[in-house]
Amino acid sequence: MNYLLKLPPIAIISILFLSLLVLVIIYRRNRWWSETDQLRVNLINGQQPIQPKVYDSKEIEGLPDPAQRFFKTVLQEGQAIITKVEFSQHGQFNMNEMEDKWHKFNATQLVVTQRQGFDWDAKIQMMPFVNVFVHDTYLLGEGHLQASLIGLFTVAKMHNIPELNQGELLRFLAESVWYPTSLLPSQGVIWEAIDQHSSRATLTDGKTTASVVFQFDTEGLITSMRAEARCYRVIGDKLTFMPWVGKFGEYSDHNGMRIPLEGEVGWEHPEGARLYFKGKITKISYEFAS
Repeated sequence: MNYLLKLPPIAIISILFLSLLVLVIIYRRNRWWSETDQLRVNLINGQQPIQPKVYDSKEIEGLPDPAQRFFKTVLQEGQAIITKVEFSQHGQFNMNEMEDKWHKFNATQLVVTQRQGFDWDAKIQMMPFVNVFVHDTYLLGEGHLQASLIGLFTVAKMHNIPELNQGELLRFLAESVWYPTSLLPSQGVIWEAIDQHSSRATLTDGKTTASVVFQFDTEGLITSMRAEARCYRVIGDKLTFMPWVGKFGEYSDHNGMRIPLEGEVGWEHPEGARLYFKGKITKISYEFAS
């Protein structure tokens, strides 16, 4: 303490300011983690009973051929229906609209399948010791998006507007390749034929409806997806919609199911697709209907 008293006043003020800043950052990060815990408690509390509890291949009779091939490939007869999924991801995220500026991220995600919902909690490294924290959430029919710089400064926040709600339901539907029993007709998905390599899946949750066109390979695995229009930007009262696209790869067996471990997602501009997400699942665990 005596050494501190011998420092110039400006040095003492700087040390005190930095100490206060560190304390504030720690407080805000703890607050963020607490909010994450509460969101996930609300997701679990909002779960509804699932019927049926196991997959019966009779329910896919009459579906478009690509969808039938998919279920025959990724599920086994008697597969228990998924109720909850937790996984960890790492990868790269591009937050620049005009050029490729990729930043590393780590994330965890909790998904409940009835009533449909998820919370993606990510940390994106903008530069050493400077992170953006992101919540992307769909809870009880409402979308929630929040991004915070170092846990202190809110850089984006949206909640429960119809366009956001639809965008989050689109994400749930597209990511169902990671919890494939949620794509079954018994779980509310309506399948429409397009051609021998693609089919449209539509899901309705309350007042919100989302549709995704999935592309399948000859084995029946989903290789890509496309949504005709997802809300891309909100400025005041002006909304911009763009096609939303993604690819999946590196399929692996988990709990008797085949799921992709890698994915990339982007927006389809007139000049071509611009990706903003490249991620890989590093750990995944399931809970099933008993």
